[in-house]
Amino acid sequence: MTTIFYGSIFGASLIFAAIYIFMWHKHFDVNFTMVFTLVPISALGYLLSSVVRKQDSAIIAQQIIYIGGVFLQLFIVLGIFNLCRINIPRWLRTGMFAVCVLVYASVLTTGHLDIFYQSVSFDVIDGKPALIKEYGFMHTVFYILVCVFLISGIAAIIYSWIRKKDVPRRILLLLIIPDAVCVLTYFVWLKAFGNSVDLVPLGYVISELVFLRIAYRVNLYDVGETVIDSMIQEQKFGYISFDFKFRYLGSNHIAKELVPELEDVAVDELFGYKPSQRKIRHFLDSFIGNTENNTFVYAVKDDSGNADHDRIYDVKVNYLYDGSRRRGYIVTFIDDTANKKYIRLLDNYNEKLQSEVDEKTKHIVEMHDNLIMSLAMMVESRDNSTGGHIKRTSEGVRILIEEILKNGILPLPDEFCRDVIKAAPMHDLGKIAVDDAVLRKPGRFTDEEFEKMKQHAAEGAKVIHEILLNTDDESFKAVAENVAHYHHERWDGSGYPEGLKGEQIPAEARIMAVADVYDALVSKRVYKEAFDFEKADRIIMEGMGTQFDPGLQPAYEKARPRLEEYYRKGEAAASF
Repeated sequence: MTTIFYGSIFGASLIFAAIYIFMWHKHFDVNFTMVFTLVPISALGYLLSSVVRKQDSAIIAQQIIYIGGVFLQLFIVLGIFNLCRINIPRWLRTGMFAVCVLVYASVLTTGHLDIFYQSVSFDVIDGKPALIKEYGFMHTVFYILVCVFLISGIAAIIYSWIRKKDVPRRILLLLIIPDAVCVLTYFVWLKAFGNSVDLVPLGYVISELVFLRIAYRVNLYDVGETVIDSMIQEQKFGYISFDFKFRYLGSNHIAKELVPELEDVAVDELFGYKPSQRKIRHFLDSFIGNTENNTFVYAVKDDSGNADHDRIYDVKVNYLYDGSRRRGYIVTFIDDTANKKYIRLLDNYNEKLQSEVDEKTKHIVEMHDNLIMSLAMMVESRDNSTGGHIKRTSEGVRILIEEILKNGILPLPDEFCRDVIKAAPMHDLGKIAVDDAVLRKPGRFTDEEFEKMKQHAAEGAKVIHEILLNTDDESFKAVAENVAHYHHERWDGSGYPEGLKGEQIPAEARIMAVADVYDALVSKRVYKEAFDFEKADRIIMEGMGTQFDPGLQPAYEKARPRLEEYYRKGEAAASF
């Protein structure tokens, strides 16, 4: 009958463990999982102890039993503290586990040393195996440990009942059962069928049953997690996460539908340097520049071209937290289409007014563009060695992009190309922050002066960010900042200011670099005469793969005749 009893207990423990696995949720407390792992192991030990016929086997069965006896109370009390939202320092948790390991290590010495059991002998009484034991001092330590865990658990429950209103009362009542039952059964023996039957495994199974009930209820009280899960389940919430080095960490399927480029991004891959990724990266850069500037708009056009089916999302950028630690950034998308369409419906009643607003807006944009160009020209006027540089490099960028598009050399979107051409005149705005003594020096720079001059790239990005801070054209803002910031980066990583390498350099900056250097070569400077076109071409071609993106070589070769024609006309006009 003892074997039947223990066998039933073992079977019940496996059934409850299977139910827990079926119910398992990623937010379940790890201590719950340990309880449902250890109870079947310990119950198996009791079952084996009822069928063994040798002393060595009986000792092994006893050692299996004590896996639960020693460690179950630890995980039960840790589970209680977690459910009661009482933080235990890491050193204390580690110390508690270390003490349990020490006690269990003494259990393993049974039959060899006298520290847990002073002596053991085996006998079969009335056909039933019995391990006759004389307790050692470590067994007393074991009892003390069990009592400490019991008292700690009960104290935590009482404290939470009195002081913590955010801990569910139903959970607190349920928690009393496993904590009390498991410990009491260490000291209570029930005489059944004329033989001793250990009630401890029964207490374990009762604890499993209670923890199943707790596990079923506990996640409902975690408002943060249930809200997030509900939003994701309703397919209205998308998210993308990155670490502080802009390495892609992951996203859900909704975000991948909104940003299809994510399907091609590998986890831990640097994100934001390709044209298709720049809009999301710009959201991150704007947030880093000003954490209060964390809300944006993201539009998704319908493939059929029907504007009524377009979707509009509110985008928010925030820090990604691991507990209380900031580990990176998270970009979230919330569908705001209904609200935006309602606003659009209201706008239909004001078409005439909207038309007037559009006209004024166009005028403001033109004024804004003229102001930026004037600022660029003013900055250029301070530099006595680059007269006309802005106009020439802008035309060079235009020619290069036209050849790229005409020959299908790179898959660049039309909007991106327009933004690059429009942003080209702004690439040297950072020189406004360079001291006149350096900027207007009639000769080559010293190393110290060159270091000061190199600052104009990063300063230019800051100036443009401030100028375009409130613009609605986020894509242009991102391109303009990149052109200014990275046009002196080199393909081999030896450029400045960031030392970016290869495709880490934004495409717009790579195009700008070719036009910028070409103009510097064929134009006269205070420190050199203008190179002829052949020499300039040779230098540019030698730089493909080291200074310049080798993928732009076909575009440059196609554009070279037009570039030379443009510069010849400029020379002719100047001489006239």
